[in-house]
Amino acid sequence: MKVQAVIALKADFPLPVLLEVTGLARSTFFYHQARLLAPDPRQQLKTAITEIFTTNHGRYGHHRIHTILTQQGWTVAKKTVLKLMRSLRLACQVRRRKRYSSYRGGQGRIAANVLDRDFAADAPNQKWVTDVTEFSVGDRKLYLSPVMDLFDRQIISYTVGTSPNLGLTNTSLREALTTLEDGQRPLVHSDQGFQYQHASWRRLLQNAGANQSMSRKANCYDNAVMENFFGHLKEELFHRVRFISTDALTEALHDYIHWYNTTRISTKLEGLSPVQYRAQTLAA
Repeated sequence: MKVQAVIALKADFPLPVLLEVTGLARSTFFYHQARLLAPDPRQQLKTAITEIFTTNHGRYGHHRIHTILTQQGWTVAKKTVLKLMRSLRLACQVRRRKRYSSYRGGQGRIAANVLDRDFAADAPNQKWVTDVTEFSVGDRKLYLSPVMDLFDRQIISYTVGTSPNLGLTNTSLREALTTLEDGQRPLVHSDQGFQYQHASWRRLLQNAGANQSMSRKANCYDNAVMENFFGHLKEELFHRVRFISTDALTEALHDYIHWYNTTRISTKLEGLSPVQYRAQTLAA
């Protein structure tokens, strides 16, 4: 701090006077002045980190930024990336968990937990998971019903609406089913929400030859991958912006899911986005 003060004042006051007042030796001053004025050897790296952070809407922590830096040819430790992000004041917000609970009980038929927390899939359309999450915008509510393929964690269909009704969930399932190829019979896992117990949901599955699976009552870990997606979505989008209308949030959800599928990298997918991972794996 003393050196910086002397540098700022030396144009207006004699240097010997400033050194005497601050108690700095002449050699000490010139040594630290040279260090302060020297080019930052990590400026290019800082610029790269800032660009990655900004391009991805401030949603990446140091792990994902390190992955992209490595893909770009940088050789740098994760701890260094974390340290530089802190110096640049680049930080993701801490996730806050709040979810919509759709379980009402006694509304229809409950299926067995066939998935049994086995979230691995070695090909597309083997295992799907789905759920509904709620957003509050002022005094209004908005609901998202996505269907995710566990092969690459891609959101293969989704619907957005102002009510968590049968139309919301059935529409997202119906759209997902249109992506199936001949012979594909996915296992479709959900919680015990009334929408998934309903005869119309079971009929859609039966007509497509798909199998139904349900989490145990009030056990979010049985559908942990979908819960994780909701957590990231709310951390990276909803809690970072104050939306003035449900229309604005709806548009933002469309943009986020497109970004999530095509651009957002995942450490579980070898540092690739879901779309990139599927294309690379199927081309191998």
